[in-house]
Amino acid sequence: MTAIDPPSAPVRFPDQEPTVSSAVAEVVAGRTRHLFGLMGNGNAHLISHLTRAGFPFTSARHESATVTMADAYHRATGEIAAATTTYGAGFTNTYTALAEARMARVPLVLVVGDAPTTGLRPFDVDQPGAAAAVGVATLTAGPGNAVAVAHRAFDLAIRTFQPVVLAIPYDLGNLPLTDPEDLGPLPDKPAHLATAVELDEVAAVLRAADRPLILGGRGVLLSGAAAELKELGDRLGAMFMTSVMAANLFDSAWDLGVAGGFTRTHRLEPARTADVVLVAGASLNAFQTRYGTLFSPGTRIIRIDNEPATEHPLVTDYIRADLPAFLAELLEKVPGADPADTWRARLPEVAGPDFRSAAPNEDPAEFGADGRLNPRAVVSVLDRVLPRERSVVMDGGHFIGWAPMYLSVPDPRAMVLVGTAFQSIGLGFGSAAGVSAARPDRTTVLFSGDGGGLMGLADFETFLRATRRGVVVVLNDSAYGAELHQYASKGLHDQAMLIDEVDFSAIGRALGADGAKATSLADLAVLEDWLATHDEGVFVLDVAISQKIVAEFMSASLDAGKRL
Repeated sequence: MTAIDPPSAPVRFPDQEPTVSSAVAEVVAGRTRHLFGLMGNGNAHLISHLTRAGFPFTSARHESATVTMADAYHRATGEIAAATTTYGAGFTNTYTALAEARMARVPLVLVVGDAPTTGLRPFDVDQPGAAAAVGVATLTAGPGNAVAVAHRAFDLAIRTFQPVVLAIPYDLGNLPLTDPEDLGPLPDKPAHLATAVELDEVAAVLRAADRPLILGGRGVLLSGAAAELKELGDRLGAMFMTSVMAANLFDSAWDLGVAGGFTRTHRLEPARTADVVLVAGASLNAFQTRYGTLFSPGTRIIRIDNEPATEHPLVTDYIRADLPAFLAELLEKVPGADPADTWRARLPEVAGPDFRSAAPNEDPAEFGADGRLNPRAVVSVLDRVLPRERSVVMDGGHFIGWAPMYLSVPDPRAMVLVGTAFQSIGLGFGSAAGVSAARPDRTTVLFSGDGGGLMGLADFETFLRATRRGVVVVLNDSAYGAELHQYASKGLHDQAMLIDEVDFSAIGRALGADGAKATSLADLAVLEDWLATHDEGVFVLDVAISQKIVAEFMSASLDAGKRL
């Protein structure tokens, strides 16, 4: 059974008088297929009820990873996920991960202990207020509403594509249930439909376009509209691009790859010559637009999304509409173009093997100026070495510039970045553990930097425990690379930007993994040999990369004079 198959049988709980904690636990078991957590006073009964019944549970070593595991589980499967921690420090330790999930629009339910209803104790904090400060709603379970409010938490998370906190006050968790309270239904979710005028205008612009490009984001994946958007592009003879979280959304030979700072140099030229760009389900953030330089000035950019309209310096036309309905109506107004008279016919090389190769034509040199490895050359080799059926997970940091450029993935849910929405680092090991729980049928490949890797080190062990077969690649520049390239380059003192060399492969071996340090491309053969002989286990590859090589997204931001 793969992680995305339905469970073979329902979880059976022992007969006992239901309590607030047990009622919430049984709703969790009915609404999701895995719980990620760390036990404490505030959630011990909830977790015990589930684990005694055999419900799948992965324990973190730091509470931050409870939420990042659930976050990544959703990104890898599309399913709602659940996490749990105790009150107080257990809750506050999730705060960065909770903010990331909110900003990335990830539906998950975080079940937490909370202060007793009699008032805050000396070690309590205002948890609902703290959650609200990052835009996360808190619902509170009690004897009369435990079942209904737990379902409401899942429903609200799904409805809003946001995390929801479900709190169990300490003095209510073990109380028996009372007569159920009726919460009433959630109001209907509003539908956003384009007007006939808007549809006609977009159709006319697309039909008249000489070099149309379609950029699809994660919103297309979430709405299930990828097939319709691909059909539209094929009718127009358009080129495709995606956001990084929608990589390989179109599975098309005409895909120019990931947009923005992760775009290969030889794919920038066709992108910049597009005369009309239709953006669907993508925010056009700074990463996606290469800090405003991805498209040429004067390009007509039409953005379709069901989010409220916001000012954007690149967008010329914004239409608020639900994608499936919009695309269905738009397809009726856009007939197929003559294939011989399209942009694709004039750029046949885009579909050729050289154009799609992972070879680092940006810079094929093996080493940087400091004698350490060129990360572009490393990752392009890894694209060939790593198994095709892989999930690629990335922590945040300067190093993320290379994996989205050179690594292919089998589908959009196989490229998982947790941390970029909130611009955090240190969430990698927890994220990778969540992906391993979600897709044990695939090899989980975690890319981390040394700074983020050290920050999240507590859950290195969690990843090893949760992973059937995995590879950890630490692109190790012995520095906080983003700060080094942004600030040391401007004359700031670099002492606090540097990290003494740490061999993560040695740490991995100490925890029970296999591993090696790579200081040349020839050293990657050790990983290749391991993959050929191991169907299970984890290999840790610590790659000594150059401090002198700047990722494209970073150089674009520096050229634009902006701070990440």
